[in-house]
Amino acid sequence: MASKDDVRSLTGPQKAAVLMLTLGEEHSSKLFSMMDDEEIKEISQHMASLGTISAGLIEGLFSEFAQQFSRTGSVVGTYESAERLLMKALPKDRVSSIMDEIRGPAGRTMWDKLGNVAEAVLANYLKNEYPQTVAVVLSKIKGDHAARVLGELPEEFAMEVIMRMLNMEAVQKDVLDGIEQTLRAEFMTNLARQSRRDSHEMMAEIFNSFDRATESRFMSALEERAKDSAERIKALMFTFEDLLKVDPAGVQTLLRNVEKERLALALKGGSEQMRELFFKNMSERAAKLMKEDMESMGPVRVREVDEAQVEIVNVAKELAARGEIVLADKKGGDDLIY
Repeated sequence: MASKDDVRSLTGPQKAAVLMLTLGEEHSSKLFSMMDDEEIKEISQHMASLGTISAGLIEGLFSEFAQQFSRTGSVVGTYESAERLLMKALPKDRVSSIMDEIRGPAGRTMWDKLGNVAEAVLANYLKNEYPQTVAVVLSKIKGDHAARVLGELPEEFAMEVIMRMLNMEAVQKDVLDGIEQTLRAEFMTNLARQSRRDSHEMMAEIFNSFDRATESRFMSALEERAKDSAERIKALMFTFEDLLKVDPAGVQTLLRNVEKERLALALKGGSEQMRELFFKNMSERAAKLMKEDMESMGPVRVREVDEAQVEIVNVAKELAARGEIVLADKKGGDDLIY
């Protein structure tokens, strides 16, 4: 917007977004319940991007709408506030769909949004679709983007798509609507969810960039204020698969300090390389017994495997802190974690 204190600079949807935020959850929910999906999406998009709204702007809207508002202080428009208001008026699955689309690539229509998706990502999805469907999709996006997507597809499949595009007649509206709904429900929703970055992952990257003294200082402070978050960041800073960098002597030391049942569960979800690392540092009999234990487990929950892997990593960190093993730095440099 041109000026956050000038009502004249706001578009209609922006004014509606400010109004909805100012009315509060109870009144806004009633208004949302009377709107269709497109209206909700448009207003919610603006609500999510408004940021801090000054009291001066709200006062300007008072005069324009000639209506008394219950709140005259500043409000903040965020994804969370938009989502909270929607939850008051709409079913949870509908809210999730709307918010996922808001968070997804920018664009008013589905085809605009596809134009903002990286060609490799779009091609990876389309390669599993029927050539005729892919032909329709590529015919709806800009030529240069369609060309890059075709270049990412397997050559034989891409040629089949090209032939379909050359011979394609006018696509019926119901067919086009069906493809658009599928893209919205399957591709764009999943893409939006995948693009959300976990705050602990982001913080783990920052902690990995600290020198050891700074890392220790901040981690100690974080453990006092948010112990669970500190533990999650620690686990993300050095993963189970990073143990591949431990030398044979270190692996053998680790084997002597972990519970065999927990290691078997951790390896159940580990890579073939990780399994081989531990098996080759065991006696032949011990490796055989652990393989049998893993087979006898049957299906296991991903959450349980993750917990077991975190336990093994924490034991490795404790051993490293005592100087009994060496853990290579995540960035692949010469520094060591002690």
